[in-house]
Amino acid sequence: MYVPTHFAPADADVAALLARPGAADLVTAGPAGLEATLLPWVHDPGRGALLGHVARNNDHWTRADGQAGLVIVRGPDSYVSPGWYASKAEHGRVVPTWNYVTAHVHGTVTVHDDPAWVDDVVRRLTAVHESGRDAPWSVDDAPERFVAGQLRAIVGIELTIGRVDAKLKLSQNRPAADVDGVIAGLRADGDEAGARAVEEHRRQPPRRTDGA
Repeated sequence: MYVPTHFAPADADVAALLARPGAADLVTAGPAGLEATLLPWVHDPGRGALLGHVARNNDHWTRADGQAGLVIVRGPDSYVSPGWYASKAEHGRVVPTWNYVTAHVHGTVTVHDDPAWVDDVVRRLTAVHESGRDAPWSVDDAPERFVAGQLRAIVGIELTIGRVDAKLKLSQNRPAADVDGVIAGLRADGDEAGARAVEEHRRQPPRRTDGA
């Protein structure tokens, strides 16, 4: 991944993105070429892995075990209009761009055709995405036989992480007045997630070293 210095994330940024990877694309190379499947993931820092599951009827899993894999995790992304930049009025040398947050998680795929393993992953995923709700749903709210049948219909996928390449392109290379315009423009478009991401990662001014 091409990552200019001003778009390089801090370790905390990568950890926050992996803490809630949501649904992300698993890409592997098989006999027929590249294959990709969008599936839900949960990060297990202790194992150094992303854990997820795929439909048994999706035969991608039958060719993925032991293979190199890439999971493409995405955060907020937004179109940025040059009309939002203060510098447009100054010199007009501005163009549209796209802001985004992403991580390319590289590793090795292990398939777990084991209902107990999959049950644990489903419960972890549920806990992450039901947290904060007034009445969070639990796997145990469904009939046991029904859950057992559902678990037999999916297969566990683990990506043991080898490296993570991440990028936060959030207008950090623009002057402060342009960044203000991007934040205001995104909010006016109803893109609060994009605006908040820019606001939280705006470039900080150099620290004074003369004691002032």
